[in-house]
Amino acid sequence: MNTPLANASDASDAPGTAAGIAPAAPAAPAALPVLPRPPAGEFAAVLEHGAYMPLTQFGVIEATGDDAASFLHSQLTNDVQHLDAAHARLTGYCSAKGRLLASFLSWRSGDAIRLLVSKDVQAAVQKRLSMFVLRAKAKLADASGELAVVGLAGDVRRALSGVFDALPDGVHVQVDGAAGSLIRVPDAFERLRYLWIGPKAQVEALQPSLDDKLTRVSPAVWDWLDIRAGEPRITQPVVEQFVPQMVNYDVLGAVNFRKGCYPGQEVVARSQYRGTIKRRTSLANVAGELEAVRPGTELFHSDDPAQPCGMIVNAASAQEGGVDLLAEVKLAALESGTVHLGAADGPALRFIALPYGLPAEV
Repeated sequence: MNTPLANASDASDAPGTAAGIAPAAPAAPAALPVLPRPPAGEFAAVLEHGAYMPLTQFGVIEATGDDAASFLHSQLTNDVQHLDAAHARLTGYCSAKGRLLASFLSWRSGDAIRLLVSKDVQAAVQKRLSMFVLRAKAKLADASGELAVVGLAGDVRRALSGVFDALPDGVHVQVDGAAGSLIRVPDAFERLRYLWIGPKAQVEALQPSLDDKLTRVSPAVWDWLDIRAGEPRITQPVVEQFVPQMVNYDVLGAVNFRKGCYPGQEVVARSQYRGTIKRRTSLANVAGELEAVRPGTELFHSDDPAQPCGMIVNAASAQEGGVDLLAEVKLAALESGTVHLGAADGPALRFIALPYGLPAEV
């Protein structure tokens, strides 16, 4: 089955347009602020005991209605139709050309399906998705105002046991309680990590119980932990830059190659099965600060200064100095020479092993 978006022509591939619908003037997205470098003690809090951080960089889209699951299933790269109440799934939303417009963590909350998304792309992707609901019994709403999102990392189980009756025992396992949803996400530095999403007033009322046991730290620490977990996030500067495999989403379980059609599905499948994956995302560190090391910044190889060999996907201030980043790079550029920020004579990237393996490409 083809979705309306999958059949759209190149001219209607811009966000917020569809056949028969006049394109509206796009609203300028609100850029995410550059978060200050956290103090050394905040990095140490995660690694040495435990910390929590309100995550203002995320928004939540809530899908409701009898057809909410089937509609999202027809639009996203992962299986939403069979998403159960005990698990969350990473997924992507692509243009008709197979390029990622957004990335989500999806989970069920009661009768709703919720999508955690970078706040700077939320309005655009929510509008675009809504235009393709058509006759489906589904409604998308911005739930960010009613919900709080909190990240917890390190030795946090005792603190969480005072809020939830049970804790998730595996990655992307979810438990629900009176305080909302608790989802375990991939570890970083072999430290446990959880997302707590619940009613804002209730979460704020319970936060003092966390203060007794954990250190409250900057949301910038969560960005750093996501990078060190090797999990890319699509933000506004890199919208429509990557097919899912370029950011390792096939490896991370964010693409279901057995599900039905979705926008860009043919491109994504062709990349997977015809051996055309020539670019992957790697973990690296580079000297500098976030003002100069930003998502969307091009990378250049020492032997080919004329054209970029990659792009920064995500970046965050690093504990040991400089910036840790996830960089999408041509695989050939990693075989010899060096990769540099901004120009072939810019700061050199120091590559770090990802916490998971990548398939051998041919």
